[in-house]
Amino acid sequence: MFAVMKTGGKQYRVQSGDVLRVEKLNAEAGDEIQFNEVLMVGDTVGAPLVEGAGVKATVIDQIKGPKTINFVKRRRKHGSQRRKGHRQQLTLVRIGDILESGADKSGIKAAVSGRGIAFAIAGVAAAAGAAAAYAATRSDDKAETAPKKAKPSATEKAAPKAKTAKEASVTGGADDLKQLSGVGPALEKKLHAEGITTFAQIAAWTDEDVEKFGEALSFKGRIEREGWIEQAKELSK
Repeated sequence: MFAVMKTGGKQYRVQSGDVLRVEKLNAEAGDEIQFNEVLMVGDTVGAPLVEGAGVKATVIDQIKGPKTINFVKRRRKHGSQRRKGHRQQLTLVRIGDILESGADKSGIKAAVSGRGIAFAIAGVAAAAGAAAAYAATRSDDKAETAPKKAKPSATEKAAPKAKTAKEASVTGGADDLKQLSGVGPALEKKLHAEGITTFAQIAAWTDEDVEKFGEALSFKGRIEREGWIEQAKELSK
C-alpha cells in the first residue's frame, strides 16, 4: 500500500521501507515521528487530507543537500557581480507503517518543520547576551558618574540649621510684608534678601535707611509715596 503525504511544502509518494530526504525537521537521529498531512492512502483520496490517516517514519540523520552556486551579474554596472553558495538543510527518514485511520491516537509526535530553529535560538541568545552586556555597562557608568555625598563633620551635625525667611514666616518669626502697599511676592523676596522680615524693622527706618533701601531695591522715592513706614507702624501694633 502506498500513500501521498505532504511535508516542507512538497508532496511525496511513499511506501513502507522507503528512504526519503525531506526538508529539515525538528527531530534527532533515532526519533520516531509521524506525518499527519496525508493526501491519499491507497484508493482513498482526501479533501484535501484523509482524516485519521498518517505515515510513520524514523529519523536516520540530519544532512545537507548538494552545494548550489548562485552567480548574479548586472549588465548596466560593469564589475558588479556576486557569487554565493548554498546547501539546503535536509532530514533523512525511513518510512515505516502507513495508517489509514487512527493516526491521531497513535501517541507518536508529529513531524514539525525545523527550518530556522537553530538560527532563531542563536538570535535569541545573541540578543539576550547583548542586553545583559548593555545593562552591565549602564550600571558601571552610573557607578562611576554618581557623585559621592560627603559625610557631615561633627561640627556640622551639632550646629543648628539656620532658618530661611520663609521658614521664619511659617513659624511666626517674620511678618507678611505683602500687606504693605505695592509689595508683591517678588519684592518681598528682595526685602528678605536684605534682612528685612518684620514690620517693626521698617517702622524703625530713618531717612538714611529709606534712601539706602530705595537704592538697593531699585525703588527710590516710592517708599515715601507708598507710606511704608506709617503702614508698618500700624501693622506692627
